[in-house]
Amino acid sequence: MEIRKIIETIVKDREACGGIKNVVWLAAGGSNGGNYPAQYFMDREAKGIRSQMFTSNEFVYAPPKFVGENTIAVVTSMRGTPETCVAAKVAKELGAATIGLYVQESLLTETCDYNVKYDSIMFDESDQSKTNAALGMRIAMDIVDVTEGYEHYKDAMAAYDILDKVYNDAKAYCMPLAEKWAEQNKEEHTISVMASGPAYAAGYIFSICNIMEMLQIQSPTINCCEFFHGPFEVLDKNESFFLLVSEGRTRKADERAVKFLREYGGDKIYILDAKELGINRFKDSVAEYFNHMLFSPILNNTYMKKLSAATKIDYLTRRYMWKVQY
Repeated sequence: MEIRKIIETIVKDREACGGIKNVVWLAAGGSNGGNYPAQYFMDREAKGIRSQMFTSNEFVYAPPKFVGENTIAVVTSMRGTPETCVAAKVAKELGAATIGLYVQESLLTETCDYNVKYDSIMFDESDQSKTNAALGMRIAMDIVDVTEGYEHYKDAMAAYDILDKVYNDAKAYCMPLAEKWAEQNKEEHTISVMASGPAYAAGYIFSICNIMEMLQIQSPTINCCEFFHGPFEVLDKNESFFLLVSEGRTRKADERAVKFLREYGGDKIYILDAKELGINRFKDSVAEYFNHMLFSPILNNTYMKKLSAATKIDYLTRRYMWKVQY
C-alpha cells in the first residue's frame, strides 16, 4: 500500500475515537537520525498535531502518556534492531497505529500494522527519494496534508521526483573534494562536525555512524547555534572542523559559525554548502526540508568512504558491534 493510502486509511479508521492527534518517530542510531527531517517538518508545518522523536530504548523505558489510540507511531529499522522492535510492540500495546520502515523483514514488520520498504543510503543503486529519511518525511507531509492541508504539497512531491538526480550530480561534484579532504584529515584523532536546523541530523549521523562507528575516530557533533556557548573554546589553527551550511531559515546561524571558523581556525576547516549540492533546484517553498536528503548520503558515500581509503580503515569492520553481547 502506498504511503498516502496508508495515512488516509489510518486517519479514517481513527475518526471514531477522535482522530489523529499525535505522531511519534521511533528508531535507534542512524535510523533515529533519519527520523529528524520528518520531525523538523512537523515542528514547522503541523498546526494541531503533536510530534516527537525518540530513540527506541528511551521510548521503551519511559513512553509518554499522550501515546494512545490517537497516535501514529512510525518505527524505523533496517534489519530489525532488537530495542526498536520492542519499541514498536510498546507503541502498539499503547494503542497507536504503527508503520514500520524497513529494508529486511524482521520482528518489526511482523509487529507493525503497516510496513513500507526503503532503500539504504549506502548503496549506489539506491533511489535517494526512497531512503528511510525521505520516506519518513513523506509520511510526515502526508499526515499534515491529509489532516490539516499542506499548501506546498505539490512542490514537495515535485522535489521528490528529481531528488535522486540532484543527489547523483552532487555526488559526482563532491568526489574530488572528498578525496582532498580525506588526505588532509587521515591522521586526525578528532574531527568535529557542525550543523544546525534542517541539516543537524545529517551532521549527527556523519559523526556517530560514519566517523565514529565505521572509522573509530572521535567525532563530536556541535549545533552551530550552540557553538558560541562553549564549544568554540576548543578551536585553534590545528583543529579539524567539518561544517554543513544548510539552505533555509536557519542558514544565518551556519554562516555566523563559518565566519568565526575562518577567522580563528586553520587549514583543517572544511565547509560544505547545500547550495553547492544543488539544493536550489528544488522550489524555495520546500528546499529547506531536503537538506538532509542531500547531505546525509553525500557524507556517507563520498567523504566517509574517501576517509576510509585514506586511513586504510575498512569501514565495514567493527570492534564491538555484532561481535560482543550488548
